[in-house]
Amino acid sequence: MSESLVNAAPPEPPSDANFSDLGLSEVMLAALVKVEYLRPTPIQAGLIPRALAGIDVLGQARTGTGKTAAFAIPILERFDEKKKKGDPQALILVPTRELAVQVREEIIKLAHGRRIHCVALYGGKPIRSQIEKLERGGEIVVGTPGRVLDHLGRGTLKLENLGIVVLDEADRMLDIGFRPDIEKILRRCPRTRQTLLLSATVPAPVERLARTYMTDPETLNFSPTDISVETIDQYYCTVDAQRKFDLLEKLLKQEEPTQAIVFCRTKRGTDKVHLRLTKRFKDVACIHGDLAQNVRDRVMAAFREGKVKVLVATDVVGRGIDVTGISHIVNYDIPQFCDDYVHRVGRTGRMGREGVAYTFVTPEEGSELTRIEMRIDRLLRRFEVAGFESGDKPVGSPTAADGTPTGEPAADEAPKEPAPAPMFGRGGRPIKRYRRAL
Repeated sequence: MSESLVNAAPPEPPSDANFSDLGLSEVMLAALVKVEYLRPTPIQAGLIPRALAGIDVLGQARTGTGKTAAFAIPILERFDEKKKKGDPQALILVPTRELAVQVREEIIKLAHGRRIHCVALYGGKPIRSQIEKLERGGEIVVGTPGRVLDHLGRGTLKLENLGIVVLDEADRMLDIGFRPDIEKILRRCPRTRQTLLLSATVPAPVERLARTYMTDPETLNFSPTDISVETIDQYYCTVDAQRKFDLLEKLLKQEEPTQAIVFCRTKRGTDKVHLRLTKRFKDVACIHGDLAQNVRDRVMAAFREGKVKVLVATDVVGRGIDVTGISHIVNYDIPQFCDDYVHRVGRTGRMGREGVAYTFVTPEEGSELTRIEMRIDRLLRRFEVAGFESGDKPVGSPTAADGTPTGEPAADEAPKEPAPAPMFGRGGRPIKRYRRAL
């Protein structure tokens, strides 16, 4: 496959750009009007023309930028009526069940006016019902790697007519161990296929995957220069571990969020926080990987409809879930990895909307806060709630004269993740940051 990656700067769509400028069919333009997509986002303006031309693209873009429509529109436009009806012409691999459902729903909306069937394949649901749907016809298949591989092994999914493969949230799929499954699936796909790889970050494993399984891909970076979302106000709150729930309760009462996600690190912790919140607030739900799939589906449906105001969750919803009404994110437990922070916070501020994110930091977690600040090249502002004021800074997050953290790790604490070393001027203030290569 590809020996090198061709870099291309994505075009900046003019302020008056229209979908009609992208060479789309009348059927597609009518569908876009119906779903009220008025103007293309930067990733849509940049990716759609290249995808329509049959070019392999490695696109770097965070969620909430219109990414799903950017690959769904070319798939629908390139659908070949002459190929055997019912067999998949496009395969979209995603990391989670929730994202598979969401992508399928988006494709169904955009397929208005066409007779195209889209089937979602994921675990936690009876495989027999999925087999029956495939037998009735599934020209577009969206699935998690494990369940797709299961269908391939059973012979219930055939890829001979496949023209396009999409790897959505590729970095997340590799993070959670799907690389072997993805490679097995790609080896079963026709070599003449077009491959689109979308990823919020492009670490070395994602780049190796692109080099091995894509043909002369163009690399387009649709991420902002500052990887933290500009429309999101980001704060940290210093709090002792035993007072975190009291702080959460007071914060929610004070802020009165339209909708909020409270992120916990473990499933057990999620259950505990959820149980305590239900005794104090209405419309609270929780979601994590140990819940039955039908329960997860009901919770996400209620959250999308606005019936759930506060969702307590693990990182199962940290990526790819597009709920536009989320106004607040609370990192009850500081994320273990910096990129998880980026994706958690990205659940709010969708499509340019404003949002607020709070991260609870215990006095011992200063180094974790520092690494997040270095990763996003931005200082989180301190936020204090009445009754929880503290004069102490978290360990590992030294302060400047104005009381803000400098982003310099404490001398006796080594970062758990590779991170660039910032340069500091007089007084410990950073004079330049080096952003880790994406």
